[in-house]
Amino acid sequence: MPAVAESIAAAAEVQGCLTKMAIAPGEAGQPARYTLRAGEQRLDLNERLGRPLTLVWTGAIACTHCGRATKKSFAQGYCYPCFKKLAQCDTCIMKPETCHFFDGTCREPEWAERHCFQPHIVYLANASGLKVGITRGTQVPTRWLDQGAVQALPMFEVQTRQQSGFVETLFKEEVSDRTNWRAMLKGDTVEMDLPAERDRLLVRLESGLANLRERFGEDAIRLLDAPPVTLDYPVLEYPTKVASHNLDKTPEIAGTLLGLKGQYLILDSGVINLRKYTGYEVRVAA
Repeated sequence: MPAVAESIAAAAEVQGCLTKMAIAPGEAGQPARYTLRAGEQRLDLNERLGRPLTLVWTGAIACTHCGRATKKSFAQGYCYPCFKKLAQCDTCIMKPETCHFFDGTCREPEWAERHCFQPHIVYLANASGLKVGITRGTQVPTRWLDQGAVQALPMFEVQTRQQSGFVETLFKEEVSDRTNWRAMLKGDTVEMDLPAERDRLLVRLESGLANLRERFGEDAIRLLDAPPVTLDYPVLEYPTKVASHNLDKTPEIAGTLLGLKGQYLILDSGVINLRKYTGYEVRVAA
C-alpha cells in the first residue's frame, strides 16, 4: 500500500482500509497511546474513551501489499497471490526454526536478508500468564504492546531470526508461546517476578542453550542483563465476559469505547481485534 502521512484526523469520521493500530508507550506512567489507521486517515483513540464508536465495513478488502481488490484476506491482509509468493507469508515466519534460506528455496532472498538476518530478541512476557516470544530488536516494545503484555523481559539477543526460533523452541519445553486473549482482555493478569522466572528457566535449559551456542557460536546467543518492563493500557472498564465482534458476520458494530489493549477495541457491546481485519475498508465514526 502507498505510504501515508501520519497526521491525526480531527474529523469525527474516517474511512479507509485498516492496518494494525499504531501503539506508542505512555510517558511518565501514562498508558499507551493508540491511533487507528484507516487508509491515509488517522484517529486518536485515547481521546475517544468513554464515547460512542461505530465501525462499518463497506464490503471491500484490499491487499496490504499490492493494493488489489480481494474477496478474502489471507494472513491478515494479503490477497491469495501475495500470500503464496511473499516471504513474509511463508510458514517459516511463524516457525523461524524451519528457515530454508540456505537450502536456496527462500521466496525472496533479498527480503530475508533485510528482515531475517538482523538481531532478534527472545523475551519473556506476561499478558495472560508467562509466555516466551521473539521479535526483531527494532520491534521492542511494539511487539509487547501488540500482544497486550503488562510485563516483559528481554532475555537474549541473537544474530538471526532462525536462531531466535531455535531458542524459543527450547524454552517452549517449559513455558507456552501463546497468549490467552480472553484472559488478557479481562485485565486480571497476576504480576510475576520475570527475572526469577528467567533464572529458573536458564538453569533447567542450560544444556540445551550450551548445545545451541556450540552450534552457532558463543556470540550468536547473548544473554542480556536488562530490567523488566511494565506496560499500561488505556482501559476504563474491563469486560467480565468476553464476547467478540466479527465484521464478516456483522458488518456494522457499535458501542461505547471502554478500553484499548493489544490490538483490541474494548466496547460495551463486545471486543474486536482490528488486526484481524487488516485490509478491510471501514468507516469509523466517533
